[in-house]
Amino acid sequence: MNTWRQRIRPEQIRELSLIGLIVIALLIFGWQIENFLSARTFNRITSSVAIVGMVAIGQTLVVLTRNIDLSVGSIVGFTAYFVGAQLAANNGLPPLVAVGLALLVGGTMGLINGLIVAYGRVPAIITTLGTLAIYRMLLINYANARTITVDSLPSWVVELSRQNLFSIGDFAVRPLFAITVVAVVVFQLVLGYTIFGRRLYAIGSNPEAARFAGLPAQRMVLAAFVLCGMLAGLAGFLFLARFGNITAVAGQGIELESVAAVVVGGVNTFGGSGTVLGALLGAFLIDLLGQGLLRWLGISEFWRDALLGLLILLAVASDSVILGWLRRLWAAPALRAEVGHER
Repeated sequence: MNTWRQRIRPEQIRELSLIGLIVIALLIFGWQIENFLSARTFNRITSSVAIVGMVAIGQTLVVLTRNIDLSVGSIVGFTAYFVGAQLAANNGLPPLVAVGLALLVGGTMGLINGLIVAYGRVPAIITTLGTLAIYRMLLINYANARTITVDSLPSWVVELSRQNLFSIGDFAVRPLFAITVVAVVVFQLVLGYTIFGRRLYAIGSNPEAARFAGLPAQRMVLAAFVLCGMLAGLAGFLFLARFGNITAVAGQGIELESVAAVVVGGVNTFGGSGTVLGALLGAFLIDLLGQGLLRWLGISEFWRDALLGLLILLAVASDSVILGWLRRLWAAPALRAEVGHER
């Protein structure tokens, strides 16, 4: 029994339950909606999850440190428009340079957030709520009511969202989703097997103890915000590749979707536990429910936002009650062993 507890963590139970919920939702929607289980539905969901999932990876890093970044939607929008404008003005710009620009712009905005939170000691929710508005205003002024159109972009950007890396029957995996999956694998390994990842968990679990242990808490929080900004910038590039037509409202609402994906995915809002794989599964479940309910019941976008809010509340409640109970259950054998040793 103890060996089984050591191999399976409470967070993994959330991930397994998410996979189960995804399968159940697919079966229900496939039964109720004609042609729901089709390649078209798969491509639509994975294209959307590619963007939200990328943002959710960065949001996970920040939430693990007991913070939150509400400015990611504006970072996605500004980056998408800025990189799109550079490509429209210079069609010969190499793809790696375009991606580098997206990472640089997003990382700079994340750096501003991180400096204010980590060194200015302003609460993250206040800081990023302010930069959410500031970055959006920068985009509005920069765009000046102009639209980046598909026909002004290089062909490789337009084709990026339409190409197939490989196919299984009628179902194809496209580059946008593959990029996000690779990012999930990389950061899953970083969090699980590097000093950086262990420090993030330690700082989120107990910030005071981490400081007493000599961990560079401020630098770690700063790094989490910078990485979050860079990943949001990369998501902005994916947004540009998917939609092509970019306006000043690009990326609006992604901050709520990313927070919902992270919370539903089992990342503890009080920091210290959770995985980027869970965040990706959370994003997939949310988009699946949104797509399915839209076609099944014809719900509007307003009801979809209400669904996101409901899922956040349910996830926080379940994390507090169910996962809290599981963590105590997992810790009980070690506690009994320690008490027995002291006796």
